[in-house]
Amino acid sequence: MAKKSVKLAPSATDKTTELRIQTGPKRQYLLSTLTPETLANRRVISSSEKGLVLLLAVFASVLRLRHLNFPDSVVFDEVHFGGFARKYILGKFFMDVHPPLAKLLFAAVGALGGFNGKFEFAKIGDVFPSNVPYVLMRQLSAVLSVGTVVLLYLTLRTTGAKPIVAFLSSALLVLENANVTISRFVLLDSPLLFFIAATAYSASKLNIETPLSWNWWKSLVLTGTCLGFACSSKWVGLFTLVWVGAATAIKFWFSVGDLQQSPKSIVKQNIIKFVTLLVIPAIIYLISFQVHLSLLDQEGDGAAFLSSAFRTSFKDTTVPKSTLADVGVGSVVTLKHVETNGGYLHSHNSLYEGGSGQQQVTLYPHLDANNKWRIELYNVSEPPTSFEPILDGTKIRLYHTLTHRRLHSHDIRPSVSEIDWQNEASCYGYEGFEGDPNDDFVVEIARDLSVPGDAQDTVKAIDTIFRLRHAMTGCYLFSHETKLPKWGFEQQEVTCAGQGIKPLSYWYIEQNENEFLDPAVAEKVSYKDLTFFQKVKELHKIMWKINKGLKAPHVFESRPESWPFLQRGISYWKEGDRQVYLLGNPVVWWLSSFLFVPFGFFIAWNVLKWQLGYTLPQNPAVFNYALNTAIFLVGWFIHYYPSFLMDRQMFLHHYLPALYFGILTLGQTLEVIYSGVFPRRKYVALALFVAIFSLAAYNFVQRTAIVYGSSWDQTACAESKMLNWDYDCGIYPIAGSPESFTPKDEL
Repeated sequence: MAKKSVKLAPSATDKTTELRIQTGPKRQYLLSTLTPETLANRRVISSSEKGLVLLLAVFASVLRLRHLNFPDSVVFDEVHFGGFARKYILGKFFMDVHPPLAKLLFAAVGALGGFNGKFEFAKIGDVFPSNVPYVLMRQLSAVLSVGTVVLLYLTLRTTGAKPIVAFLSSALLVLENANVTISRFVLLDSPLLFFIAATAYSASKLNIETPLSWNWWKSLVLTGTCLGFACSSKWVGLFTLVWVGAATAIKFWFSVGDLQQSPKSIVKQNIIKFVTLLVIPAIIYLISFQVHLSLLDQEGDGAAFLSSAFRTSFKDTTVPKSTLADVGVGSVVTLKHVETNGGYLHSHNSLYEGGSGQQQVTLYPHLDANNKWRIELYNVSEPPTSFEPILDGTKIRLYHTLTHRRLHSHDIRPSVSEIDWQNEASCYGYEGFEGDPNDDFVVEIARDLSVPGDAQDTVKAIDTIFRLRHAMTGCYLFSHETKLPKWGFEQQEVTCAGQGIKPLSYWYIEQNENEFLDPAVAEKVSYKDLTFFQKVKELHKIMWKINKGLKAPHVFESRPESWPFLQRGISYWKEGDRQVYLLGNPVVWWLSSFLFVPFGFFIAWNVLKWQLGYTLPQNPAVFNYALNTAIFLVGWFIHYYPSFLMDRQMFLHHYLPALYFGILTLGQTLEVIYSGVFPRRKYVALALFVAIFSLAAYNFVQRTAIVYGSSWDQTACAESKMLNWDYDCGIYPIAGSPESFTPKDEL
């Protein structure tokens, strides 16, 4: 049977979309590759279109690069990310919940601009001194945001959108207030969005290139590289990785139905994609951490989160690199908690407010004399005359050397964790007091966690993991992430637990001194050097734990269900009669956030028609709309829905990656209107485009004062409000008053 190929087009002038249906031996099938002519028409090659892209870049630059020197003080999370750039320059270790790449970029720009790291970015409103290149650092965000606009244009062209549609959609991104605001400061959002946009562009190119061609390979490597940059800037990039996988799966589905492609070729293509799109991002991700760790070679305020083994790798470490191995009666030791980052068993001369009112026992993350305890036998009041080891099952007492009180527990609820199975842990007694049975603890060595050998039977510093069982009540010395109130200096709570997670009762000895052991000849023990991968693993466990713990209420936090509706924004900075407030452009925001509704009706209607026996639409523009809208809506959903699963502080700017895919979806909708709905009456579509652009421009201009922190008056501010938006209009002068007149050189 002869094969018959049919190419359908909505009009003779539409050369960016096609729908090629081939007749096979038993069925018709869709060709999954595009003709060279269609591919060529999706590339920006003409001089006139390059001029259009240049015009778009200039338009975006005017709005994003304008007056970056104001405010001339720290804005919102510049406190964190400017501060992190400072610590890179100083080499001081810090902990953050985000991967390092975007922060490294800001640090590099700051260093190139002559930043010496002395300015601390301590709090919002701190004025920048003249030697801090904050404008240059902000320019990095702004330039990358301009690049994001251009990439949106190129992505839409790659999917078959006409130049006029791609230009309008990108212009709407230019006018999107929230994107302009975040592009003007030292924040991670702008680099992240740029890398996500670059991934979307390269992935879209990959899905239309001829498999295994040179351009296909270039697009594949570029996709993997951009994915690596996105994942290395924020973990949100992992959602982009999932989206690329979903888009690849959709492409795979069409390839399987294409009888002109052999199964062997399809399998080969997808194995190559799978490996490349995992290996390249992983390499880039690990390299970013390698650079991160190589620059931060000194202990900083973040070192307290790390294990002592990790901390010994710093040049100026305060953790002893070695200690006496054998622990015995009379040893003066520090005990470190294994499972949390709380640090060392600690006491100080302050009492509990509640419970027994006895001396507090806590975990403290820093080296301190209040961390030192002397090991005594429970039934011997005289000091030892020779070295006597501590064995598994030995009953001991821990004497706090500075306050002369012993570690103690009893059947009294703790001041904070008032739970039946939790007993208070305290220090009790006085100098010369012999103690009582509630001071007695039994050492139980965790053999499976201790270093094989003697450390499984005899307590050895560092190598032996053990529990301390209270002899009278049977509970175990225990700590968890709960913090004491201010009267406990917000240190980590220590209790004695009869139940609870077993690892939270594991301890080991870090420092050990014993008068019967000669430090010059006695056996010593030290932490094993951690490999790079062990350090990365530890960092990620801490990052994950910190991220989950970001639950403190914030006055401008919001929940994901409110984001598409744009119910509230975020106050970034306010001083006098000026403020910067993050808020989206409602026209762009709402159109981009709710396009899944008409698309859902479109799909449902066509499925219903198909079930009733009607043929599906064979208009290439409509097919192209359905395919690309589905792909980009999946991207919107993947970047949006996980926010509902996060039980932590959330803000409006967390929606911006999803919004980017929403704007791509908006571009597909505008394209089907232009090429599919009104193929011969373009003036109708153009009139609609002008109306949308005009409304978006009006809304942008109406609220520029809170984008740039420029002057305003109370009347104009109040008239701009919708949905009870909570930016402060009271700071502005009343219209017509002398204060409301703006000098000519004003912003």
